[in-house]
This record gives sequence, C-alpha cells and structure tokens, in this order.
Amino acid sequence: MIFDFEHRLAELSAQTVLCVGDLMLDEFVYGDVSRISPEAPAPVIAVARQEAVIGGAGNVARNLASLGTRCLFVGVIGDDEGARAVRAALAAEPNIEASLVIDRSRPTTRKVRFVAGERGQSTHMLRADWEVAKPITGEIEDAVIRHATSALPDVGAVVLSDYAKGTLTERVVRAVIEAATKLDRPVVVDPKAHDFAVYRGATLITPNRKELADATRRHAVSDAEVAAAAGELTRATASAAVLVTRSEQGMTLVVRGEPPVHVPAYAVNVRDVSGAGDTVVAVLGALLAMGAGFEPAMRAANAAAAVVVGKRGTAAVTVAELRSRILPASTLAPEEKIVFDWSILDDRLAEWRHQRLRIGFTNGCFDLIHPGHIKVLTEARACCDRLVVGLNSDASTRRLKGEDRPIQNEQARAEVLAALEAVDLVVIFEQDTPLELIGHVRPTVLVKGGDYKREEVVGYDVVEAAGGEVVLVDLMPGHSTTRLVTRSREPASPAGRKKPPVEA
Repeated sequence: MIFDFEHRLAELSAQTVLCVGDLMLDEFVYGDVSRISPEAPAPVIAVARQEAVIGGAGNVARNLASLGTRCLFVGVIGDDEGARAVRAALAAEPNIEASLVIDRSRPTTRKVRFVAGERGQSTHMLRADWEVAKPITGEIEDAVIRHATSALPDVGAVVLSDYAKGTLTERVVRAVIEAATKLDRPVVVDPKAHDFAVYRGATLITPNRKELADATRRHAVSDAEVAAAAGELTRATASAAVLVTRSEQGMTLVVRGEPPVHVPAYAVNVRDVSGAGDTVVAVLGALLAMGAGFEPAMRAANAAAAVVVGKRGTAAVTVAELRSRILPASTLAPEEKIVFDWSILDDRLAEWRHQRLRIGFTNGCFDLIHPGHIKVLTEARACCDRLVVGLNSDASTRRLKGEDRPIQNEQARAEVLAALEAVDLVVIFEQDTPLELIGHVRPTVLVKGGDYKREEVVGYDVVEAAGGEVVLVDLMPGHSTTRLVTRSREPASPAGRKKPPVEA
C-alpha cells in the first residue's frame, strides 16, 4: 500500500516518542581568521557570534519537537554550568518533557566547535570537549530505567540514541528494549556499542556503513555487500530491520524476510553534516509511532537528512521542510524559493550582493492572491533585481486580522507566492511587523501599496538610513482580501447570486 505522505505527515503532531540517550551541549563559535598569533604558530579567530544548542540525544529530541511530535526525554547531566544551560534549553522547547538524572561524578558533556567563516565556505578549526565517557553507576542506571519504563505506556515508539558516553549501559538498553517489547512499542537504535548484541530485540537498528562493517566484520561498500552485511546483522540481533546510512550513496533498508531497498541521496549543497543521524532516527521514530512501514519511514528520514545537511550547525527539520523535500511535485512553489531557515536566507543574500544585485523587499499576509497583489509584486520586482517577500505566519496573521484568518495556511500561501515569476524568495516571519526581517535582509528597495504614506511603512527609516529607497505602488481599485472574504460570506439570493451590500 502506498503511504500518503501529503496527508499523513500532518499526524506527526499527534505522536509521542520516548528518547533515551547521551545528552550533550553543542556550542559553536563563529568568526574570521586573518592572522597568526604572535605567541605561537596558531590562527587567531576574531569571534563574531556564538550559539549553543542541545546536542547528542538531545538533538533527537529537538528534531522530534520541531516536527511537532511530543518527546519524553530521559538523559544524564552533571551538576555544573553546562547542566544549567541544557535545562534552560530543554525548558524552552514546549514539545519536550525531560526527566534528567544528575550524576555529580561527571561533567555535563559539552563540545565547543570553533568555525572560521560566516558566509559561503566555512572551516571547522578546532573542537574542545568536556566529557567523561564511562558507564554510569548502578544508582544512576536505576533512575534512568525508572524514568524510561514509566514513560513507555504513553508513547508510540522509542529511540535509543547511543553516543558511547555512558548513559546507555547494557543494563539500561536491555531494560528499555524488554519493557518496550512487552508493550509492543517499536524501538529504534542509533548504535555506538562495540558489540551490537546489546541491542538484541530492537525493532530497527541504524548503523552507518563503517559501523555496519565493524559490527559484522564484513566488507560493506557496494549495494550487494551492504545488503548482505545488514541481513547478517538483523539475524545476529534478532531485529526486524536494519537501515544503513551511506552518506552520499543514500540509504539501504533490509527488512527480515524481504529484499533490500536502496534509495539514493538527494542532490543537495552540503553545509554541515553535524547531527544528521539524529534527524534520521527522530523521523524514523515519529513515523513508526504513527504506524508507518519501514520503507516510508526510511524515505522520510532520507528526505529529512537532505534538509538538515543544508543547514549550519546542529540543525532540526520541520514538517513543512520535510513535505517540500518529499513532495516536490505536490507543491506549486519551487523548493528553492521558500525559506524557513534564516541562515539559508543569509547565504542567498550574500550571493546576490556578491553579484551586485539590487535586493527589493515587500511583505503582507497574502491570504487570497488577487490582481491587486499581482500588480504590487510585479511593480516591486521591476524596481529591483531580486525580490524577497516577507509572509506573515499563521499566528501573526490571526493577531493582525482576527481569529477567522488566515483562510489559507502559511505553507499554502508561501507556495502560491513562490509560483509567481516576480517573486524570488518567500520568507515566513512570526512577528506582527516585518521590522526584524527587514533589518536582516537590508533591502535596497522597500515596496508597499499606495494606501500607505512613506513614513507609515514599517522599516522605511532603516532602509533609507542605509541608502535605500521606499517605493509606493498604486493599488487597483476594488481589490482587497478583506473585501473578498466578506463578499464570500454574504448569503446568496434566491437566484443564486450574492445579495448586494446595503449602503447607508
């Protein structure tokens, strides 16, 4: 039976997945390197910005939350500043409910990456780690097992995210798999153990090609070799299936008793592969929780991996991004025109500026596209070389227009806009005004309809202060989204026509 991705992906928000594993804090320090230190033959990085995100198994939880899936998370932290940062980051995620066990004998695992270059090509110069990679003690094991098994009745699937930092001891893994099996909950394992026998009875194991070769002591390069090794691993671990991630060669799925399935990797501009495996197991867990088969789950995970490797740092995938990647033929909008991640927007803007192109900007809710919109967008594009359209999200549209708006959701509105030749990029923003986005884009030309005065246009001062200009486009009389919505709700006359409005 064909899996209906277009409609079933909406069910991800109704799922709950338990994630247990090695939690860490991923920090990134970005800057430029232009000189060598006079103190030692080492490059000096001029720090431009820093960011910190939850990594390791925590990134699996972030990806589940980004999909709208509820995640019950169990992990181990130290009693230190890193732990406080992790707690705060998890608390900021509304779809993650964390049960964290404090182990005062170890630091919270923390990795700091120093990255040279903010635009285009970037280079990882150095990584500094704070960790103790040894098995947790019996008392900590008891607490992890207690939290995990008590959560099992409330979830549709389990993900064990093993980074070999000590949380997933053999005792913890066996306890979770056995308890999940009794409740008929599928278990997805992202493995790191030297002996995969510890994962015996798991539903789906997801080694990369090297991990598969090491675990089976077999050559695993070609499709046939990978399939044979994966088949051996399913038998050795009594698992229902093994999914092998193969980087640019895609993925191979071997389900016990069925022929192997190979899927190619998507063609994508790879920016950073950090955390791609976390995204894969998160999507697999969420799809299995809703009852999807192994092959649809693999195809969704393959698409999700293509999304996150196109982002910088430890990234997560959204349902909208997943849908756009899996179903390119189902959307009117060319994928490259709709931007959800502002780091990708930065890349596109940098490329255009390098080409000395004039960047224009306009914005709106664009709920029901009508000729008035087309006129504004067409004339806006005539004023510049590339036009960026800021689109109010569903939440901000409701705040501006009322609870009965928008008529179409943000994905549908973005797709219609992106289908227009005049539009080069669509960026969805959550704020009530586009001021923050305008400051980010820094357009040369800011365009609005002629019903505004120059000083009423949000961001006019920002644009003009940078040497740009504000252009007001004459509106087409009689064309208004609000008027169209109102007319569509007027009762029809007996002859089937709308009753004309009563004028005062």
